[in-house]
Amino acid sequence: MKIIILAAGIGSRLGNPFPKPLTPLKDGKSIMQKQLQNIKKYFDINDVTTVVGFKKDLIMERFPEVNYVYNPFFDRTNTSKSLLQALKKHKGKSVLWFNGDVVFDEKLLSLLLEDIRNENSFISVNTQSVADEEVKYTLKNGFVSELSKEVKNALGEAVGINFISSKDLNSFIKHLELCDDNDYFEKGLENAISADNLKLKVIDISKYNCIEIDFKEDLENANKLL
Repeated sequence: MKIIILAAGIGSRLGNPFPKPLTPLKDGKSIMQKQLQNIKKYFDINDVTTVVGFKKDLIMERFPEVNYVYNPFFDRTNTSKSLLQALKKHKGKSVLWFNGDVVFDEKLLSLLLEDIRNENSFISVNTQSVADEEVKYTLKNGFVSELSKEVKNALGEAVGINFISSKDLNSFIKHLELCDDNDYFEKGLENAISADNLKLKVIDISKYNCIEIDFKEDLENANKLL
């Protein structure tokens, strides 16, 4: 299995002059530093590839131990294209990927191990929150049916930690290629579900802390949890 961290974006909503994954938390560690520390407790750091773009050298100099893929169009593409660039490097592999702005409890990863071993594609979700600005989902016959920010009557929200099995990877890559430049990667998953009957499970991680840092309020909440 390979691991991808999406860290190419500008993160303008947070107002940093540097990449959002380098945002310091109140314990003195950055978002990405905490991510990598957590990942290393369960997986091999040598299997990590980070997609960089905005001020890429700042991230690459700070974390030289991981691999890198550069998205030169970071300023005019969204996560569908950043993830696509990295997935093409890992054809034939299963991939676990993280949004580069997620602060989470390391124990959360223990909930994912069984489905990773069993090659079950999944998204991690929080069923305790359904915020308007977050990616939300519905289910049909136990698998994801809809997945976007526009979902109505949602069952919960995606938290930015996801897994695609090797058997589903080619379908996902195909639909990411069909996405518009400004689409999130969830559009590729949703289209693969519709067109190719992708079976995408949900893993409920609600009992563990997990916050995606989009706004200053999110950062404040993450620091409170720390």
